[in-house]
Amino acid sequence: MMKLSVLLLLALQALHTESALFLDPSLGEKVPNITANGSRNQSRPTPLEIETKLDRYSSANIDRTNLEWQFFNRSVPKEAVSIYNRYVGRTDYVCQFWCNAGFYSPGVDPYCHYSHKGKEFNSFLWPFEILVNKDSFELLEWKDGSYGSVSPHSVKTCSNEVYVGKNDYGLGKVDVVDQAFYLPWEGSEYWYRYYQVLTISKDIYSENLSEVKYNTLGVKPIAYPPETMRRSAVSNYQCQTVKATATISKMNQVEHRWDTSYSITVGVEASITARIPEIYSATIGFSEETTHEFTKGTTYIESTTHTVSVECEVPPNYSCGVSMVGYKYGAVIPFTARLNRTYNIGETKSMSISGTYEGVQMTEVRVVVDPCEPVPDPTPCP
Repeated sequence: MMKLSVLLLLALQALHTESALFLDPSLGEKVPNITANGSRNQSRPTPLEIETKLDRYSSANIDRTNLEWQFFNRSVPKEAVSIYNRYVGRTDYVCQFWCNAGFYSPGVDPYCHYSHKGKEFNSFLWPFEILVNKDSFELLEWKDGSYGSVSPHSVKTCSNEVYVGKNDYGLGKVDVVDQAFYLPWEGSEYWYRYYQVLTISKDIYSENLSEVKYNTLGVKPIAYPPETMRRSAVSNYQCQTVKATATISKMNQVEHRWDTSYSITVGVEASITARIPEIYSATIGFSEETTHEFTKGTTYIESTTHTVSVECEVPPNYSCGVSMVGYKYGAVIPFTARLNRTYNIGETKSMSISGTYEGVQMTEVRVVVDPCEPVPDPTPCP
């Protein structure tokens, strides 16, 4: 697999070098004379030099987002990324073929159109990928670029040097090496120094998990060994038995963690609105629904103070020890939820996620009276 990746990288670098030699001056910064279905008869099938190097690379999400390249399967996915091409009056979808960004238009033909070495080609019989924004969750923006520049978080193809771009005439690719935007159309490769590049907005204000639904079917609490939390002692230096009350308190921190199928954005305000599992020796209950700020990642740390009191009879010149013993129970519970993301412009996006809740809780505390022992230096009694 590594050998194939290296060969692909070397082939791409060679194609970049060759591509820069094909900046036809007659096609630079020109208004293409095109029609809505003009590419049907003008584009060429994928050339043999590319066919012989093709390897079916894996679809993957982009920069840990909900944006993903998916292999096209005869129908356009619901959340496929598109533009309305006003120049020809049709909808074009973002596609890539062998790391070349281009366009797919159902009204033209069933292929991805891209450019290479001054010409327009189509994917023909080879599979191509189409860009999908799953659940329409990511906020996408077109930002201005020039001479190969791209904004942070720009959407790239399987090549680190080729990005999704467009101009007034349609979709194509931005090649940072060639410092140009390439537009495939009517058999030719038009090129421009000024363009727009597709970017993923990171101007996020907050994220919140809500509508959390746990599935406790088959989940059994895990018991941990008892833990002595605190010790105390009651001493009696008198010559008669006394009754004394021992009170012990101890603060305990509990970590609640919701591991999710989608990463919470680092550096933004993040919270959860949910019932929190309460894990006991044989059952799992839930608190009332509340909202809590995540302490780190998708973790909420809760502080609880346990207090126990016990009355004991202490014989003369004896000391009786008292211990607070805690019993911990843990569980791993699957859940589904909605992830709500609010941007600084006020727009909110939402998507379904799944994950597992994991926590270990001190839900049971007992007091243990240890055997009484004689005190040192006892009081003389008659």
